[in-house]
Amino acid sequence: MATAAIHQVPSCNRMLPGSHGLQPVYYPNSTTSTAVNSEKVVTDWVDRFNNQVHAAGSSGAGLFLKGSYWRDLLCLTWDFHTLNGPEKIDSLFKTQSRGCRIKSLTVDRTNNVGKPQMVPISFDKDVKGVQSFLNLDTDVGRGRGLVRLLPDSEDEGKWKAFTLFTTLEELRGYEEINGERRPMGTERNSHSPRKNWKEKRIAEENLEGDLQPTVLIVGSGQGGLSVAARLKQLGVTSLIVDLNPRIGDNWRDRYHQLVLHDAVWYDHMPYLNFPSNWPVFTPKDKLAEWFEIYAKVMELNVWCSTSITASAWDETARSWTVELERNHNKNKESRTIHPRHIIQATGASGEPYFPSNIEGLADFRGDRLVHSSKFDGPQPHSNGKKAVIVGSCNSAHDIAQDYLENEYEVTMVQRSSTLVITSQSLIDVTMKGVYSEDGNESSAVIRLTHPPSAKPSVEDADLINYSVPNPVLKLLHIDATREMMKRDAPILRGLLNAGFALDSGPDASGLMMKYLHRGGGYYIDVGASQLIADRKIKIKQGQEISRINAHSVTFADGEELAADEIIFATGYRNMRETAREIFGDELADRVADVWGFDEEGETRSMWRRSGHPGFWFFGGNLALCRYYSRRLALQIKAFEVGLMKYEDV
Repeated sequence: MATAAIHQVPSCNRMLPGSHGLQPVYYPNSTTSTAVNSEKVVTDWVDRFNNQVHAAGSSGAGLFLKGSYWRDLLCLTWDFHTLNGPEKIDSLFKTQSRGCRIKSLTVDRTNNVGKPQMVPISFDKDVKGVQSFLNLDTDVGRGRGLVRLLPDSEDEGKWKAFTLFTTLEELRGYEEINGERRPMGTERNSHSPRKNWKEKRIAEENLEGDLQPTVLIVGSGQGGLSVAARLKQLGVTSLIVDLNPRIGDNWRDRYHQLVLHDAVWYDHMPYLNFPSNWPVFTPKDKLAEWFEIYAKVMELNVWCSTSITASAWDETARSWTVELERNHNKNKESRTIHPRHIIQATGASGEPYFPSNIEGLADFRGDRLVHSSKFDGPQPHSNGKKAVIVGSCNSAHDIAQDYLENEYEVTMVQRSSTLVITSQSLIDVTMKGVYSEDGNESSAVIRLTHPPSAKPSVEDADLINYSVPNPVLKLLHIDATREMMKRDAPILRGLLNAGFALDSGPDASGLMMKYLHRGGGYYIDVGASQLIADRKIKIKQGQEISRINAHSVTFADGEELAADEIIFATGYRNMRETAREIFGDELADRVADVWGFDEEGETRSMWRRSGHPGFWFFGGNLALCRYYSRRLALQIKAFEVGLMKYEDV
């Protein structure tokens, strides 16, 4: 760790290596009368789309505004794209030898949430347009979409798309095994002794006989469980392996007072929502119990206390050979499996980052020096002991508050700056009416005009949320962040007065953009900010650590701070480096960088092809895992039934 230099690039604008910045977005110069027949506007545009994109020399000209965006997940190609402007759209069409893979769009009129309606497009409501859900058919399946239309002031007011979103939802002939397609649960006309449900589950879970998993999933957190559930519904056999003794230990073993900082309405898992009495912010042990329940109810195959001892990819057979060591029923078992795909779901990011190069770590003689992931709570009867927490984001604040409640003297080391938003402002400004208890009022970021009785389902809320291309989302969040900081002004002033450095995210675009840019750098305030403002939690700001002493920490400015316990809440490494540890240099050097943005504004290498055949990265919070688990499962199913090839673009 550097001893004196503070980063020249402001913390809020730092990006992961190789990541692209999102280009500025400007709303079209458009005026819209409220006296608009939204139904006719959408129907006419859909008819023009269907006629034009399937004509000879498919073109987006006349359908899209100059500064428009088409975000597509697996409909136009077997990848994720955000195409900016008619020229980029036409360029992609020209690469498709079979023409546009979307065969038809239709207006979705099935509910009041998605029907054609006039909505604000901009945060301040100055720009209004017509929005509608869409259904679509592709050459391989069915999907959903959402379009936001504005009149083109440069083309006689013709209605054109400002944003279009299309996403594949199912493969034709390989639909999910639920609803009307659910299993019967019984067999008839069998002429041999039958196994009952429990016997079949045990056989499947233990890979008895010649059963081989098509997919090996590494990690049994929200990522591994979500994608395994999706694969199960597509008839794809998977096996989850985890080093921990129990499902949920990745949360259960974390610090004592941990709760999720995202609200329950945003955090539902695939197919199985949290019950209506679930707390708004989920305690970590409660979430761990839910993960165990979820795996049982969804009939997922999970091997805990299992490690990967060797792995090799066969380029010719397009499959893996993986050696596993499993501790099961007090016995150690070695198994060799041959999955065709491996999904690394080892956490929202990667393994803990611990700055092991700091001078003097081995000299510390206090009670505890650990990464925050290993912090299991304050020591009892420690009145007056001194705790130093290195870091200033979610974990650091939670741990500092926990220490203070147990009568420690607490200092938080904030080396750069932190974005702070209160949980209430985050809910009210970015989630209300979309991910919330009711639909009485739409959020400031993603607006609807639906009546209160038409609260979006989780699936509809996801469609609305992920339909916004990241460059446009950044523009919305710049205004939303300004509004949240206005609401949070009293506590933010208190933090500044206490010497806590604040920022507002990359280009002032707030929390979500900071998360996608670099995976951290923020605190969703659930109580610790007031403790800092009241000087109960002390702040050491703007200095790196030069060395650790037997019972203290020395900083680059020469100040020495006494410490009985030191917690490094220094975040997590890139998942690519975790892949290197588990699967070796050959794979890690072949896969692309993870997280951050590609040149189109899509998240790099996550939930999509990684650069190595048969290897996938999967991570994110519960909401991201819920949504993108379907996209990844569809890609794997498409590979397995011959619809998708590694060479496809």
